[in-house]
Amino acid sequence: MEGSKKLVNTVLSCADDALAGIVACNPGLQLLQGHRVALRSDLENVEGKVALISGGGSGHEPAHAGYIGKGMLTGVVAGPVFTSPAVGSILAAIRTVRQAGAVGTLLIVKNYTGDRLNFGLALEQAREEGAVVQMVVIGDDSAFWTQKKTGRRGLCGTILIHKVAGALAEEGVGLNEIVRKVTPVAAAMGTLGVSLSPCSVPGSKPTFQLAEDEFELGLGIHGEAGVRRMKMMPADKIVKIMLDHMTNPSNASHLSLKPGASVVLVVNNLGGLSYLELSIVAGSAVRCLENRGIHIARAFVGSFMTALEMAGVSLTLLLVDDELLNLIDSETTAVAWSQHARVSVSRKRRERIAPEKYPEEEKFVPTGVPTSQQIILVLETVCSTLLNLQERLNDLDRAAGDGDCGSTHARAARAIQEWLSVNPPPEHPSQLLSALARLLLEKMGGSSGALYGLFLTAASQPLRMNSELSTWSVAMDAGIEAMKRYGGAAPGDRTMLDSLFAAAEELRALRNPGANLIQVLTSAVRRAEEAAESTKNMEAAAGRSSYIGSARLDQPDPGAVAAAAILQAVLQGLQAKPM
Repeated sequence: MEGSKKLVNTVLSCADDALAGIVACNPGLQLLQGHRVALRSDLENVEGKVALISGGGSGHEPAHAGYIGKGMLTGVVAGPVFTSPAVGSILAAIRTVRQAGAVGTLLIVKNYTGDRLNFGLALEQAREEGAVVQMVVIGDDSAFWTQKKTGRRGLCGTILIHKVAGALAEEGVGLNEIVRKVTPVAAAMGTLGVSLSPCSVPGSKPTFQLAEDEFELGLGIHGEAGVRRMKMMPADKIVKIMLDHMTNPSNASHLSLKPGASVVLVVNNLGGLSYLELSIVAGSAVRCLENRGIHIARAFVGSFMTALEMAGVSLTLLLVDDELLNLIDSETTAVAWSQHARVSVSRKRRERIAPEKYPEEEKFVPTGVPTSQQIILVLETVCSTLLNLQERLNDLDRAAGDGDCGSTHARAARAIQEWLSVNPPPEHPSQLLSALARLLLEKMGGSSGALYGLFLTAASQPLRMNSELSTWSVAMDAGIEAMKRYGGAAPGDRTMLDSLFAAAEELRALRNPGANLIQVLTSAVRRAEEAAESTKNMEAAAGRSSYIGSARLDQPDPGAVAAAAILQAVLQGLQAKPM
């Protein structure tokens, strides 16, 4: 069976091509000929200092080559995807930095058997040649409750060791002293990951399977099994479970975290998680830690050590003091290291700032005017209609959009319902439309919110001085004109304008003396519904639908259907009798 689709040239060349691509885009890097090794372009600046070499299997980008640069790594050795690099390439990297004048080499290795063996063998061979080389093995995994003979797996926390050791090397600290300083740092660190989906090595099937309603707790960065498979739950609960697991004293790999402790937090995207989800997880982690009395000295959020396309996230916590923070804050030219603000996250002022009120908001506040029950009836009917239409509109929208037209209109309906529950609606038509425009612009979102906001704002203007029946027709035309001017669509383009424009033509009968509102509005609703239905035969010329071939658009436009339904709801509300 073939593996998941991948944008590669060949399965065998993907690791080489990826490393070559990173180097091609970064003038600070160079390749070592004949080896899958990337090094600093300015190797002459390593003379008289300790060189740092790391690496491992490919598939964890931007690790490891993204952390090459002044103040971090001197070079990295890349293996095939999820496979340890070759001993010969590691040895070639050590020889190259030694020839450049490095006074010693530190190998930073994640705790996996293949990496330990291959880097260890290269170290022994280099020492036979007279090189001064040491190795630190990083294990920061907090997943397993019982101590494993092999120790903790090396995960995203490894990049913090790259940073700390790189800062020390840049300062000219000797090899033995760097090892002495980073060893306790590695011990004061913990990482735990969760995954919502597996990943697949190019040319292979996914590494594991997860049901739609499951996530895996404590897995490794190569898709190794975690410690627990659980049912999906809100992000806040998942983050709490992660932090509880990482800090539980019953866990042999736990991180001792007491109130008042100061930490660096790394929220790492394992590859396929959206940045929307990543931000939600980051916020949850900050709140959860602060609720425990933990001081978050720094927070890093992004993709630091991935597992191909795995949809998941890991949290890394490192206990820090001022000396360690200074090393983490030190300058580096490594392109994958986030140049963050050197200030505490926990001291950040997060109070919400209240925006200034629009002048017209004050002017439109009702002052002792009785609330019109008819207005409330109309608005409630519109809201219930849109909520009932949610799934149908979403289904219609999936043909040409992102399937959220119904959800967007339902969001507007709920916003109006909430507004009605705490605010008496203004009786004056102009004030009512202006208030609704502001509400939809703030709460509805998307292009629909902007279009309705434009329509209602423009329609309110003719009604300021005159709210007679004939003026409602003028208001309708003004709203449509504003939508055409700023939205770029016109009648016949397969949008909500088709329904509104058809209704507007009928509403012009209101300008005749003695016109009957219900009769005219009934005709307008009928025309709007016919226009909405006719959009299924149109070729879209505006909006998302315009990017879809007409052959695939065999259903009415959801925006046009929604607009016609709103007009029908207005008619029903006007015909209903107030309680």
